[in-house]
Amino acid sequence: MSQVANQHNYNLKDEIKAYWSARAETFDSQPGHEIFSEDERAAWHGLISRHLGAGDGRKALDLASGTGVVSHLLDDLGFNVTGMDWSEPMLARARAKARARGRTIRFLMGDAENTMELDGTYDVITNRHLVWTLVDPLCAFREWHRVLKPGGKVLIVDGDFVNPSPFAKLTGFLTKLASRLHIGKQPAHHGPSASLADTHKSILSRVYFSKGARADAVVDLLKQAGFSSITIDQDLRAINRAQRANFGFLKGLERATQHRYAICAVK
Repeated sequence: MSQVANQHNYNLKDEIKAYWSARAETFDSQPGHEIFSEDERAAWHGLISRHLGAGDGRKALDLASGTGVVSHLLDDLGFNVTGMDWSEPMLARARAKARARGRTIRFLMGDAENTMELDGTYDVITNRHLVWTLVDPLCAFREWHRVLKPGGKVLIVDGDFVNPSPFAKLTGFLTKLASRLHIGKQPAHHGPSASLADTHKSILSRVYFSKGARADAVVDLLKQAGFSSITIDQDLRAINRAQRANFGFLKGLERATQHRYAICAVK
């Protein structure tokens, strides 16, 4: 009986948590996750500063912080950063990285859809590649609105990873072909195993944005959650250029043609 109950209680959110916990070991080896050059770091600093301004000690909540990549960028810019993730393996790596770099970033276990933080606590909220995984994004956005101070901002960096452009499909095909034929420089990083790739596909088919997290759909939900002064920024060229050296030419082109964006909204 208990085995049946446990199976019933293991829901989609548990699967997502387990998936990212399994990815923690190789997360920082992959371009697009960790930062591999000062040019890329500067490009991310530029994007964050463009929308959130200087840190000046303001309180920032970095949701789905993973190994702390964005949390460190915020810390670079002078924010007082709390990183929150619900994967303990990710948090362990984030804390170790902060200790190694002498950073005072606080990392907490928590759910982005139910942070358990007090009302009006933070000046800014950030997240990267979180929204597409949300089971209930409207609930999450209302939660983020609640924990922000009046005038506070949320900065979302995400994309539609379901509906590639025709050019992205072509470059994706050529990338896989070149890899199989061992043509050109192969990226020196470890991607997910075949079983984890299948798990990723299964999760993606069942989340709210299973048909693709388009920017306009995200904006509509942000408005419903009470946010205003919403801007969509699709100028991620500096980041794409910096990442291309580690992705390889074709993979870099594929990413550059995806529907990727930063959305900034105000409480």
